[in-house]
Amino acid sequence: MSTSYDLIVIGGGINGTGVARDAAGRGLSVLLAEKGDLAEGTSSRSGKLVHGGLRYLEHYEFRLVREALIEREVLLHAAPHIVWPLRFVLPHSPEQRPVWMIRLGLFLYDHLGGRKRLPGTRKLDLHHAPAGAPVRESFRTAFEYSDCWVDDVRLVVLNAVDAASRGAVVRTRTEAVSAHRVGGLWQVELRSPDGNTETVGGRALVNAAGPWVTRVLNRVTGSKARKSVRLVKGSHIVVRKFWQGEQAYLLQNDDKRVIFVNPYEGDLCLIGTTDISFEGAAEDVTIDAAERSYLLRAVNRYMRHQLGATDIVHEFSGVRPLYDDAAANPSAVTRDYVFDVEAPAGAAPLLSVFGGKITTYRKLAEHAMEKLAPFFPALGPAWTERATLPGGDMLGADFAAFESALGNDYPFLPASLRHHYARLYGTRARLLLEEKRSLDALGRHYGANFYEAEADFLRRTEWAMTPEDILFRRTKHHLHLSAREEAAAADQLARAA
Repeated sequence: MSTSYDLIVIGGGINGTGVARDAAGRGLSVLLAEKGDLAEGTSSRSGKLVHGGLRYLEHYEFRLVREALIEREVLLHAAPHIVWPLRFVLPHSPEQRPVWMIRLGLFLYDHLGGRKRLPGTRKLDLHHAPAGAPVRESFRTAFEYSDCWVDDVRLVVLNAVDAASRGAVVRTRTEAVSAHRVGGLWQVELRSPDGNTETVGGRALVNAAGPWVTRVLNRVTGSKARKSVRLVKGSHIVVRKFWQGEQAYLLQNDDKRVIFVNPYEGDLCLIGTTDISFEGAAEDVTIDAAERSYLLRAVNRYMRHQLGATDIVHEFSGVRPLYDDAAANPSAVTRDYVFDVEAPAGAAPLLSVFGGKITTYRKLAEHAMEKLAPFFPALGPAWTERATLPGGDMLGADFAAFESALGNDYPFLPASLRHHYARLYGTRARLLLEEKRSLDALGRHYGANFYEAEADFLRRTEWAMTPEDILFRRTKHHLHLSAREEAAAADQLARAA
């Protein structure tokens, strides 16, 4: 056994990186092992929202909604570059929910979480309000409320970056093959991409493997899972944005589910999600024709601009590992999180995470550390509530002022490129740009806003290895490059790896 840590975390999604960051900031030595890339599974395939979950109120999930609404404000402060306010327009459809129910739900939504920074709900006349322009004339009334957008992959990566800055060791493409308790420690066998293995020790083990949490219990630790996850597939489609303005839309479908129609990547639109029980390997999930039709039908019911399958420019599916509470309807399965702590007398503890959602990841990590605190008497206090994430340390959490200052310091940047760097990297954009004083200094131009300097920065500071890591996850350049540009960039990136 070559190295020992206080805590070993299996899983490089939002929960694993959140726990690693929190633990490292409390003074623990931490190793995070991820079998693929950071956020490669569920955490890169979300609806990309930091929200309370308005529809969860129907299922009486008041504690979860309150916690999520509070976290919404925390994340707005912590990462104003990758989290920003978004107004949602909810056209009223009396066939689904009466006005009194919508009003009551939005009243609770405005007040449960101690809203401070975001504007409250208001009623709209769609025949006169600008937000009503793309909506069919048959819909007259709407309600507008606030939630937030998040770049989900950036959130995961920045938690890993912060964890590493506090001493954690982050190992991607490193699979935990087996884990056994020996002499009061976990001995974990890790396998690297070249097939070599090593064994490391840990005083505690966290299983944050998301959809694979039960697999880790059964095949890696040999433990018997006392709780289980229910896999629910959520699919999204991307089309060209078909309305004016920055607002998003929340559409009630005829099965009483809701569909988000959100501005995405400037001139695009993200539509989702579906909720379908899923059986099979989480890594093999794909959208199917029925899901495409379901999403298109929901939008076409409300919008003047009618969409077809040929309008889809991109699509993705993810498997959400929800805690199995035995609900019959996948949409009613709780989005809350549950821990299972296995700690036989005198033995090293194993904490497994079931469920959860991106919005509450920080609180989940904090609660996980509370569960592990008895095993670490010198553990430092909770600290993440008021801390910024890397790049988020801008004065007054004022993104617009920061972007303007970045433009003053680097006047050669075109507006779109300046915005791209400011959004993805915040104050870390200065580390990327360093002393560069011209576009030529950014190196090869692959197309759109993608330059060689950014790829080098991602390899150097964010564990990016493959073209997909760079083009699809840490950035969304693949959506803005032509097919020829994307192929050329992927080829060049592969050569440079």
